[in-house]
Amino acid sequence: MKYSPRLAQLIEALRALPGVGPKSAQRMAFQLLRDGRSAAQTLAQSLEAALAAVKPCRRCRMFAEEDLCAICASPQREAGLLCVVETPADVVAVEQSGSYRGRYFVLMGHLSPLDGMGPEQLGVRELEAILDEGGLRELILATNPTVEGEATAHYLAELALRRGLRASRIAHGVPIGGEIEYVDGGTLARALSGRQNI
Repeated sequence: MKYSPRLAQLIEALRALPGVGPKSAQRMAFQLLRDGRSAAQTLAQSLEAALAAVKPCRRCRMFAEEDLCAICASPQREAGLLCVVETPADVVAVEQSGSYRGRYFVLMGHLSPLDGMGPEQLGVRELEAILDEGGLRELILATNPTVEGEATAHYLAELALRRGLRASRIAHGVPIGGEIEYVDGGTLARALSGRQNI
């Protein structure tokens, strides 16, 4: 079916969101235009306000409205630990675990030369400046367990090791509540090689 130009533009804009396909985008657009006009106005205003006010933290690159995000500005955080993650959503996930009290650096991606993502695009120069400041004891690499995430972690570990810093990688393995028979071979192999004494 051929939509009016503005409706087609709205549907296409909604498709830019992760996990939203053509049918979902169409349903969202129809909902916003049919019953949710006030909700659509609120959404548009919130998006406009966020685009105007939210920017990367000047230290860690997490989204913030001030120069420093709440984590970087907090004196209660452990300044000797720096956890490197791929996305702002990863910061949220680690924070929700409640088990980490250090600081972060957000890469906004991973090394992927085919996609034009090299060290410059990941802010490696800014990360190196933090590493060179001194005061860090450990660089924790919490990139995703993908080929690109592993390559990124290896590259960043080399930067830390050249500066005499300890570099560690988050553990990967069998999830709590998971059953071994359903775990893929790569995950199980990593879990076995990273086993710990009890």
